[in-house]
Amino acid sequence: MILSWRNRRAHNNKMKNNNRLCEDLDAETNVPTHFRCPISLDLMKDPVTLCTGITYDRENIERWIEAGNETCPFTKQVLETFDLIPNHILRRMIQDWCVQNRSLGVERIPTPRIPVSQYGKKCGELVRKIKNWGKESERNKRCIMENGTACILSASFESFARDSFEKHINLLVEILSVLSWMSPLGKEGRSKLETESSLRCIIWLLRNGDLSGRQSAVLVLKEILHSDERRIITNTLRAIEGVVEALFFLIKEPISPTATKASLMAIYCMISSTTKNDMITSRFLEMGLVGVIVEAIVEADKSVCEEALGVLDEICNTEKGKEEACNNALIMAVLVRKVLRVSEWATELSVSILWKLCDEESVRIEAIQVGTFKKLLVILQVGCGESTKEKVKELLKLLNVYNNRVDCSVDSSMGFKYLKKPF
Repeated sequence: MILSWRNRRAHNNKMKNNNRLCEDLDAETNVPTHFRCPISLDLMKDPVTLCTGITYDRENIERWIEAGNETCPFTKQVLETFDLIPNHILRRMIQDWCVQNRSLGVERIPTPRIPVSQYGKKCGELVRKIKNWGKESERNKRCIMENGTACILSASFESFARDSFEKHINLLVEILSVLSWMSPLGKEGRSKLETESSLRCIIWLLRNGDLSGRQSAVLVLKEILHSDERRIITNTLRAIEGVVEALFFLIKEPISPTATKASLMAIYCMISSTTKNDMITSRFLEMGLVGVIVEAIVEADKSVCEEALGVLDEICNTEKGKEEACNNALIMAVLVRKVLRVSEWATELSVSILWKLCDEESVRIEAIQVGTFKKLLVILQVGCGESTKEKVKELLKLLNVYNNRVDCSVDSSMGFKYLKKPF
């Protein structure tokens, strides 16, 4: 009795399995022929078309080509090119068919991601063409930028960097060299370069690239940091090893004025978007940034000098930065020398730094010795902005205590009178 029951149960299970198998076979039979890959005869998940016009599933045709075959499996024609063009129309038709037959257990195939490695060579050729077009004339550069090329190149850079930036390093350097003269990059373009994978690649190039690659990397990094989201970007950079060292050595061992200026601008954006005595600012100070900047100011051109003074002024907003500046033996003489000799903006920055440093008595004495007092008088005579004028007046009051030979008063007609005081 028990045996008979078991036999019936086994028979019923077998019939169910047979019925299910029949349903699967029916469903398979109903798959349209043009949805099947000619190689495997299975439903295609990522249809791509060869130069012969025949469509295959990507995985199968790639395996065929990688095996050393140089002909089309279906037509036997010799392949002139191995390019695989995604057949988006057929893929959407297959997806629609899957949705219509999901009651039969057919699952909808997902939209495939384009494998980055397959387009590296072709992308490199296109980037080089864009680069050469841009070299021909400024008009070409404007046309390239106006057509949204920066956004496309930024997206390509992010894709290749995410895939493997060491594998695609030559292509990534080419893309950065083009992006370096595309300013502004635009919000959408910057968003692709602000990802962690893109930033890690840029910093890697800053540290390990050749001279051209390092210059392109710092120019793009400067552009990224000038966005409204630079505080968020700085937090991402904080987790990337070597960013502080890479920017520091671009100033200490300059490769070009353009790279030095971009590095200073990047440093300014980083330290100005953090809180006082932040870890990044402290790291720059520990490496000796103040001394390197002071030395750079001595022989720098106008643009580099202004950027260097801007960084120095921002550093002096921190207690540790002010201390490092006060301990530098050259800073007072360099600042006084640059007043009224570079630009109005450089003069205002120099006065601002002097105003911050002259809280210390030893600094005020040194300021008198290098002729700061008379230079400040000339600034008032020549004219300056209201905020700078107030700082100059405060500095004159502070320094006059130590200048027991010279006093000054403002006269509406003569400008200044120097009044000798007795010893």
